[in-house]
Amino acid sequence: MAGNVTSLFRGTAAHSPSMAALTREGDGAGPVDFCIPCNPYFPTPAMFDELAGRLREIITYYPSSADTITSELCSLLQLPPQCVAMGNGSTELITWIDHLLVRESLAIPVPTFGRWTDQPMETGKRVDMFPLQESTGFALDLASYAKFIRSRGTKVAVICNPNNPDGGFLPRQSVIQFMDAMADLDLVVIDESFLEFADAESEPSVVEDAVMRPNVIVLRSLGKNFGLHGIRFGYMVANPSLAGKVRSMLPKWNLNSFAETVVFMLKNHGKEYMESLHMVRRDRLDMARQLSALPGLTIYPSQGNFLFVRLPVGAEGTVVRDRLLTEHRILVRECGNKVGSSSRFLRLVVRPQSDVRRLVAGLEQVLYGSRQETAVPELSNSGTGYGSGNAMVDRLVGATNGAGMQGLAAQANAWPGQPAPAVPQPVAAAAPQPSLPSAPQPRPAASPYPAQQPAAAPGYPAPQQPLAAQGYPAPGPASWPAPAQSPGAMPAQMPPAAMQAPAPSPGLQPAAQTGMPGMAGGASMGAQGGLTAAQVRGRTQPEPPPPQPSGGWGAVGAILYNQAG
Repeated sequence: MAGNVTSLFRGTAAHSPSMAALTREGDGAGPVDFCIPCNPYFPTPAMFDELAGRLREIITYYPSSADTITSELCSLLQLPPQCVAMGNGSTELITWIDHLLVRESLAIPVPTFGRWTDQPMETGKRVDMFPLQESTGFALDLASYAKFIRSRGTKVAVICNPNNPDGGFLPRQSVIQFMDAMADLDLVVIDESFLEFADAESEPSVVEDAVMRPNVIVLRSLGKNFGLHGIRFGYMVANPSLAGKVRSMLPKWNLNSFAETVVFMLKNHGKEYMESLHMVRRDRLDMARQLSALPGLTIYPSQGNFLFVRLPVGAEGTVVRDRLLTEHRILVRECGNKVGSSSRFLRLVVRPQSDVRRLVAGLEQVLYGSRQETAVPELSNSGTGYGSGNAMVDRLVGATNGAGMQGLAAQANAWPGQPAPAVPQPVAAAAPQPSLPSAPQPRPAASPYPAQQPAAAPGYPAPQQPLAAQGYPAPGPASWPAPAQSPGAMPAQMPPAAMQAPAPSPGLQPAAQTGMPGMAGGASMGAQGGLTAAQVRGRTQPEPPPPQPSGGWGAVGAILYNQAG
């Protein structure tokens, strides 16, 4: 496999090769998966045995209609079916939300799930990217985000809670305040795909609040929570008008028989499901403790089933990723192709302790091994090596400053031969400013987890702790930026940069450095004067040109960037 690793990663439209592709290239067994954020404890072995016993029936016959499957899911969730639309994975729902409900522009904090940045750009929308600051541990300050939305005149706002890839969490009351402050927008989307793994609050979801508001959609995942990414199923919740508009456009049989079988099995396995979530939360604490013992590694607090990790100075993520795969049969998510991140960051999925010990041993060998000929290279200082990991998206964002481009698919074949735009040098970080009470509080970066946590009975959440004790910001301020006098109207003149940071104002300055390990000086991703496309993504080595396809569908399929997260 060693000689094929690079081609495997370059030859996929997603961020990583599929497990099927890796298995074919290996010895018939896939690597230990720290890449795809899936629940490792559900379904139970007995449930898999039941599915295997029914395999012939499941793959032979048509499933029931989506209405039938949705009704069963709603009976479990105690939601009215008219407020729910089920999709073939969250990406199908995001696609329809973009086509049906996003008119001109969409705001999203970055880094985040790639389809929220790429899908609107592929249909010619302007994407206003609000950069989360490394200096504050990527914490999202909702008041600053709201001011950014007002300054840009954005029509749709998205929040991922917890955020992917950093796992940042927003308290429920803060999210409700934000939804109400943005009541004049066309749409507010709260993506709760990973919220089942959170334990910072006992009731963190805003699903019940969304159905009572005219412009709010909550997106939920099933594949991640149930450990079944391959089935591709998820759902959205909104008021009956919004949910019905999306539901009416979905194909008649967009849900397959595996999805139907699992949904109808769940009513008999609720206890096992709750226990699986408890075990993931327990493993998240243990995994963070083990990783924080590695010198120079920065671990960010997470409420998802993954941890966002910054590599030590001198480590290049693609090299670490490739060596872990070829030398240790471990697959990790290198985040150089996430807008707002760089190849110094990995997203590591929470797994059982035996797997984590294998990961830690592999990282120790790759990062601190004595073999100089295979040492992880130093960071490039040329200033010209920035890239997202996907050359087409780099060119698109660089050429349009995030504004999208019509007829993108028709131009796909011509783009690979064009040179990438020149990349400016990163802007120096702003000088630290005094923090007022409304300023975002930094999330602790190194080993923020308690040494011990009381065990909970199987099937019940772990004991709760105050949010402040876990390193998360308190609920947002009571006052928010006032809506425009003419709701939905665009300002007369728009700022030229689609990823422009909010104008400086008291209490909204980037917080000062707070002693996160490995962060010398004051270098952060933010800049008061706004960010260019190159500055919010920061790869440390140049991206080689993608291989030209030898036949088949051509390059059009290669432009679908970051499909799987």
